[in-house]
Amino acid sequence: MGEWSEYFDDFPEENPANWVNGRFDPRLAAELRAREANAMLASAKTAEESAKLRETIAKMIADGNARARAKK
Repeated sequence: MGEWSEYFDDFPEENPANWVNGRFDPRLAAELRAREANAMLASAKTAEESAKLRETIAKMIADGNARARAKK
């Protein structure tokens, strides 16, 4: 017997990844997987951008505190 992927190529209805809400629908399953992958990428990008913004804010606060101390 070959690899599982070969088996699922021959018998796609046996692949649990092709079932959506108890219905065999490989096209919808593929579309949902693609959407989930895109959402994960967007989430990672958002997290990266948020981290950069937090760094910028922290630097601005530190600079403001330094200027306030210098004025005293």
